[in-house]
Amino acid sequence: MVFFLHAAQAPRSLALPDAQDDALGARVVQEEASPYSLVHICLDVLIANLERLCFERPDGTLCLPENWIFPREISDQFLRRMASQGKLTDRTASIFQGNQMNLKVLSIQKAKISPATFTGAFCHHKLIEVDATAVHSDLPVPDILSALCSNRWIQQNLRCLLLDSTTVPQNSRLLFVGQLTGLCILSVSNISFYNEDLVNISQLPLLQYLDISNTLITNISALITCKDRLKSLTMHNMKCLTMTKLQILEVIRELKCLLHLDISNHRQLKSDLAFHLLQQKDILPDVVSLDISGGQYITDGAVELFIRQRPSMKFVGLLATDAGYSDFLNGKQGLRVAGGVSINQITEALNQYRNRSCFMKEALCRLFTETFSMNVSMPALLKLVAVGMKNHPLDLPVQFTASACVLNLTRQGLACRMPVRLLSEVTCLLFKAIKNFPLYQQLQKNCLLSLTNSRILVDVPFDRFEATKFVIKWLCRHENPKMQTMAVSITSILVLQLLPGQTSQLQEELLMAVKELLAIVKQKTTENLHDVTFLFSMKALWNLTDESPAACKYFIENQGLEIFIQVLETFPESTIQSKILGLLNNIAEVRELSPTLITDCVLKHISSLLHSKDIEVSYLAAGILAHLTCDRKKWLFHDLQRNVLLQDLHATIQNWPSSSCKMSALVTYRSFRAFFPLLGNFSQPEVQLWALWAIYHVCSKNPSKYCKMIVEEEVLKLLCDTQEHSQVNPQVQQLAASILEDFRMHFMNYQRLPL
Repeated sequence: MVFFLHAAQAPRSLALPDAQDDALGARVVQEEASPYSLVHICLDVLIANLERLCFERPDGTLCLPENWIFPREISDQFLRRMASQGKLTDRTASIFQGNQMNLKVLSIQKAKISPATFTGAFCHHKLIEVDATAVHSDLPVPDILSALCSNRWIQQNLRCLLLDSTTVPQNSRLLFVGQLTGLCILSVSNISFYNEDLVNISQLPLLQYLDISNTLITNISALITCKDRLKSLTMHNMKCLTMTKLQILEVIRELKCLLHLDISNHRQLKSDLAFHLLQQKDILPDVVSLDISGGQYITDGAVELFIRQRPSMKFVGLLATDAGYSDFLNGKQGLRVAGGVSINQITEALNQYRNRSCFMKEALCRLFTETFSMNVSMPALLKLVAVGMKNHPLDLPVQFTASACVLNLTRQGLACRMPVRLLSEVTCLLFKAIKNFPLYQQLQKNCLLSLTNSRILVDVPFDRFEATKFVIKWLCRHENPKMQTMAVSITSILVLQLLPGQTSQLQEELLMAVKELLAIVKQKTTENLHDVTFLFSMKALWNLTDESPAACKYFIENQGLEIFIQVLETFPESTIQSKILGLLNNIAEVRELSPTLITDCVLKHISSLLHSKDIEVSYLAAGILAHLTCDRKKWLFHDLQRNVLLQDLHATIQNWPSSSCKMSALVTYRSFRAFFPLLGNFSQPEVQLWALWAIYHVCSKNPSKYCKMIVEEEVLKLLCDTQEHSQVNPQVQQLAASILEDFRMHFMNYQRLPL
């Protein structure tokens, strides 16, 4: 019941970044601090309850109620959110059959559905865009194209088709693409796409935007066929090209309408194609965007000359090159540079290369260096780091480098200016990373370090149950003292944030934690050293045993009582005494374990501490005695001793100051239920008096929390019954009346009763 609450920080208000100095950051904060749209909330609820709301067909698939009709915009959003949440399957996709949905944009990224489901659920709709990026291999590209071409309207009107990272069976050719005569945008990056396929799609009459990155193409000469209409060509990491540089440049020279060209490469390929491109004067006269990241021998001078000759240029990619340092590239108005030289360039690189792990890793490495001693909050950068982590969950270099960047961007002061929702997203991504890479110690250390941030640990929503398991395992690894201290401190806070049901599921972890913490306390006591690790361990044990009979049992079984008696006899400081007494209060509340405290040694120490000048120590000692003396059956053959203790308890409470007095630590309660036996014990008014004093004290310190708890746990009725009971002690009656009066005044001030 009783536990130690870490001192709360002052209330925070989120400060927006200056809109002029950091317009992107201001926008990110505004977006992240804004509530989700009502449409998205409703769609998420519908997705979560799809099985319950839909009917099941004889074949096991789902169908919507007959009177449900979704307009186009909602249909598109609904499908996209289902896919992004991993809820699009053969069983659920069937709700898109028939005419109740009206799809225009088909977004099924990473979905696992069969060709039959794809055809039956989606290909009767009038689709203008299809994004099948990284769909499961159950749905190969030839089947996607065949299904789309089965609808004549789609053949003529489909404008955009994204097939990145999809599966093409061996020896298959994408012949059906040529039938999609309305295509303007086609992306086939990272798939088995050959020269013959390029020849085929080059015939498409409306094709303007083409991405053939990382394909098996060896010759791009077929692109000349669409030279008068192709506006954008992306050829990242074209490692299979067998053409000479001059041949490639001749093809590019023919593409007179080209506004965007991407010939970026992995640094390891050591490509100098971009170097030769920059030397050409009569090439790409109208280009607006040029990406040459990863290229060799690129200099600031060559890039600057190329841009000056093409004044319409708005973007240049220079990450992982030797360029980007000149004043021209860092100061030209209207020119965006994706590079690694400055924060602005890195920000652009993170945004531009969010789907390319090689460049994402490079940008994150540069970001880590740039932000190592950062003292300005950069929410836009943190958002981009989160995007990189989300897009590359199985790429260890990306995850590890991103975790280091997160630490730099969320240091104690910086995190206070970050939106909670953004911090929550990043924290959840960190935990996802350590699940994917459980053996990578440094990544796990970075995650642990992030939890030392009080803003994240206290304010930010994340899975605290899994976090507690993770931190306790770290605690038991016997890492270096600094990591051990952090793990102990985090454990002491996290366990307070668990629900009682969650705590009961941590049996193995609780036993590990109690054993480890007791070992630390015993070692420090033997060394006569009460350092920060010792104090955090005492707090953690106090909090671990709160409303956890299992943890209390483990404490007793692992000689915890004997160790704590040794601590009491070694360290007379009141701060240590209060932590010991707090834990013993938790044990005293457990009926099966409380008799273990009724020994001459324990009672001698508690009776002595009852008379401490420190009100907190005296209060906690009194709480133990109140719980122990409440049940007469525990005191067979010791009734005289019990009566003496009760008299001492009563006399001590009389000498205490007002219930609203200040204590050195914040003692607080999750529930008042452990007080019920004390409040109902009219034969021992001493224990009633302590329980009422405790309730009065916490209500005076935090009326909003505890007055609500009084109502929710029906303590209000107990207080009224106590006040009106025929055998009530006058002091008890007066204290109960005072609590009820303050309770009434609190809700009068708020002009409403709690719900």
